[in-house]
Amino acid sequence: MSPARAPAPLHVRGVVLPAAEHQDLWVRDGRVTYEPVPGADTVAAGWVVPGLVDAHCHVGLDAGGAVPVEEQERQARAERDAGALLLRDAGSAADTRWMDQRDDLPPIIRAGRHLARTKRYIRGYAHEIEPEQLVGYVEDQARRGDGWVKLVGDWIDRDTGDLGPCWPRSTMQAAIDAAHALGAQVTAHVFGEDALPDLLGAGIDCIEHGSGLSPDLMEVMAERGVALVPTLVNIANFPGYADAGEAKFPAYAARMRRLHARRYDTIGAAYEAGVAVYAGTDAGGVLPHGLVATEVLELAAAGMPPAAALGAAAWDARRWLGRPALEEGAPADLVVYPADPLADLAVLAAPSRIILRGHVVR
Repeated sequence: MSPARAPAPLHVRGVVLPAAEHQDLWVRDGRVTYEPVPGADTVAAGWVVPGLVDAHCHVGLDAGGAVPVEEQERQARAERDAGALLLRDAGSAADTRWMDQRDDLPPIIRAGRHLARTKRYIRGYAHEIEPEQLVGYVEDQARRGDGWVKLVGDWIDRDTGDLGPCWPRSTMQAAIDAAHALGAQVTAHVFGEDALPDLLGAGIDCIEHGSGLSPDLMEVMAERGVALVPTLVNIANFPGYADAGEAKFPAYAARMRRLHARRYDTIGAAYEAGVAVYAGTDAGGVLPHGLVATEVLELAAAGMPPAAALGAAAWDARRWLGRPALEEGAPADLVVYPADPLADLAVLAAPSRIILRGHVVR
């Protein structure tokens, strides 16, 4: 375990985004200040961005389920070293609370463990339950998490051989109401089209992936303030998922290819409709950690302007999750780049300095 360290006074010079103003920024007692701090070491100069956010990852998981503590730490470090200094863990079978004592690892906002129908999700990931159990399990995960609960909204239905909704509308309504009564928000994994109307009708707060969204449902999301975390770096793998399922589930394979082919149009249309879109990678299952810069590029490929795509992984994502950016007194979580990322988002792949909780970590 890393012992607590008193952060030294630091000085960073550059253009602070999103205001794009040339400013001197200091770190005092681990917090941002714009008042000069005598004796502070100048540790970086360049374009300064609030610590990035991976709004959908799974620290503590790999393709086989929960991983040992050593691998959990490696995953968190990979996120940190990519500039992701705030993680929203969208479901994990591992207990990562021990990381909260580490000042060198990113803070994690947890959703507890996935809640899925029996035999309708990845083995070893979720509490696999039946509809009559959902409310009780949602209440338990709401108490265990950090203000979020994660449902698996659709998966392969072996009776139809295609993606299908996992929960009856009435059950989801009761479960989401129960979570809200406990002060938690609910999000759901949804690849396809069919589960979305009932999830939105039941009052879901966020949709993960959302590759099956239609224009009418985008309007509903925008009107109700339902967020979207598309994980385009994961949707890029849909053709491979289709190939793997082709022999047993040809209808599923065809659907996954259709969803993949229109992914940029779908997510771009959601943004244009006014849906709040945030950057998440879905790292921790099939995908490695540390892909947040690639996801920002994918959001731009879907039609989001550079400032919106970067905001989806920085200042806007932090505001959504109730965390500060780089205002006076905020925790000193920031990333410095050698060139303007708004002129070329590819710059995000190579940060020149990373400061977490007022400590230089890279």
